[in-house]
Amino acid sequence: MNIPRNPRDHAPRVVTVVGATAAGKSDLGVALARELGGEVVNADSMQLYRGMDIGTAKLTPGEQGGITHHLLDVWDVTVAANVAEYQRMARGVIDGLLAQGRTPVLVGGSGLYVRAAVDELEFPGTDPEVRARLEAELAERGSGELHRRLAAVDPSAAQAILPSNGRRIVRALEVVEITGASFTANLPGPESVYDTVQIGVQVPRPELDERIALRVDRMWACGLVPEVEALVGAGLREGRTASRALGYQQVLAQLAGECSETQAREETVRATRRFARRQESWFRRDTRVNWLARSSGEASESLLERALELVRVRGR
Repeated sequence: MNIPRNPRDHAPRVVTVVGATAAGKSDLGVALARELGGEVVNADSMQLYRGMDIGTAKLTPGEQGGITHHLLDVWDVTVAANVAEYQRMARGVIDGLLAQGRTPVLVGGSGLYVRAAVDELEFPGTDPEVRARLEAELAERGSGELHRRLAAVDPSAAQAILPSNGRRIVRALEVVEITGASFTANLPGPESVYDTVQIGVQVPRPELDERIALRVDRMWACGLVPEVEALVGAGLREGRTASRALGYQQVLAQLAGECSETQAREETVRATRRFARRQESWFRRDTRVNWLARSSGEASESLLERALELVRVRGR
């Protein structure tokens, strides 16, 4: 298929490719960057971690197809994720690419990270005493109890945060206590910093569930367990964020003898499917996202052509 190569003349300043895990965002992002004369900027919070490759489905150099990728392998696994720090780094990369006349193509399913990169967001500060008290409660009572408390004071935040993600639950409760308002109330309505077109990739639910199961099988076949074993030596168990990543959390439990390999794989599939639903729910709330419903068996070239048409229309 010959794809017209004329969108560059009217390309928006920034393109984002968002959606659920396993929907095909990464490949589309590479193809768009190639067509638009751009480079990819990672917006997946777990792909920021060095050495977390298989479990995050990080593209290999061959799969990147010669397209430069930014903000991969930035943090050690012992570092706690910080969206404000990501915002600083992402804006620096985006501004640098724009200055060079290149199109930044943000790719990822971490909704808050995407918004931090392209929207006018300022994040509330922290209170060490409040944070320490909430972390002590987390250690004593577990993330489930704190998640129920969060659901009572900020249902929207509780819906967006996994009950097992103690770090994010603590942060949301901290913001509520410090500001007197819900965590989501501290996120203003969408106001873009850049001229941006946002593209969402949607896969029918039964097919997405199957794609997730196949992806998890491939992760185990490609060596996820040895990858986790190596990262344990680098401090993965002590990493407050990295140790909770999907797949990694389950393999750590397997290595600790808390479950069998089969149970770890099955729980990874279940947890990833739940996470995919939360991702879609998050992005669906943003009316700026232009959704591309990907039909079963649709060729990558067809999806790319439809995405390019959105870019052309937006650039007029």
